[in-house]
Amino acid sequence: MISLTLSQRVQFGYTAQIRYSKMATITKTDSGKWKAIIRRSGWPKVSKTFRIKRDAEDWARTTEDEIIRGIYIPRNHSEKLTIAQALLRYSEEVTPTKKPSTQKREYGRAEQLRSQLGRYSLAALNTEIIAKYRDKRIDEGKSASTVRLELALLSHLYSIAIKEWGLGLVSNPVMNVRKPSPGAGRDRRLVDDEEERLLRACNQHSNPFLGWIVRVALYTAMRQGEILSLEKSRVNIKRGVLTIHNTKNNDSRTIPLSDKAKAVFLEVLQHPIRPLDTNLLFYGEPGKDGKRRPYTLNRVWSSALERAEINDLRFHDLRHEATSRFVEAGLTDQEVASITGHKSMQMLKRYTHLRSEDLVCKIAKV
Repeated sequence: MISLTLSQRVQFGYTAQIRYSKMATITKTDSGKWKAIIRRSGWPKVSKTFRIKRDAEDWARTTEDEIIRGIYIPRNHSEKLTIAQALLRYSEEVTPTKKPSTQKREYGRAEQLRSQLGRYSLAALNTEIIAKYRDKRIDEGKSASTVRLELALLSHLYSIAIKEWGLGLVSNPVMNVRKPSPGAGRDRRLVDDEEERLLRACNQHSNPFLGWIVRVALYTAMRQGEILSLEKSRVNIKRGVLTIHNTKNNDSRTIPLSDKAKAVFLEVLQHPIRPLDTNLLFYGEPGKDGKRRPYTLNRVWSSALERAEINDLRFHDLRHEATSRFVEAGLTDQEVASITGHKSMQMLKRYTHLRSEDLVCKIAKV
């Protein structure tokens, strides 16, 4: 073991201090700017260019101190990488791992973020800028849900950049921004003769798929994506159930079929014009690659609403209607949740707005 005298220790400490102070080299570039370069054993070379020499010296001094104390985080990449570039990388590496329906919506949100925040670097974007973006979107008439989802995408982008890309970001600025209140959920129900008019308008379409899809939604409370991705093998008429795997929550669930629902699926399965190149119940025309994808619903749904003269009705409202009918039929919350796939009773309550007249009939018997 080598022991050092006091003078040697002082000398060693003094030498170390001199070495620390000489880690940085500051030179003038051909363009007239000042470049600070810091080299230290065990650390990658760190450099940054400044317009003024004093800024280079200040940065070098601060960075050297952080290196010595072991708290330095390289920030060069996060300072150079713009939000637009980061979103592009995210769309290439992260978005493809999500469901196709989620990918499509996410590309739209990413484009919106890119158009308004894309020029900022990851390091430059702060809570003030993000809050202004939030307020601007609300002022443009966008719903709280839309803005929340856009901020959620931006927040996940930062999480990936910090955890996986190693860009040297200290924190996620989106976490400190207040999110718009989600507000009350929709309580749109079919009233008067709207169901009859809607089904009649759907039956007028040349393709029977539209009428079948709407009836399936009303009788099963399935989501649009779950219906459109449903395959023949998932429907068991004999047992009176269907099983789906491609759910919003990535969980499988088995749905019992009412007599009305079984009648619809029998029509679908017995449809004489059915190609052999797909297992989808509701399929579209082959794409350029020759592959059939799920039936496209948006345009024909809108046209049906116009023919039926029905306003402010979304396809997802049919799930709301079906779920409410299950409750009105006397099913317990647990039974309804097992059919609809709701994860929490709180979420289920948003879909179970019982009609006042039904409650009046029930309370009259108390």
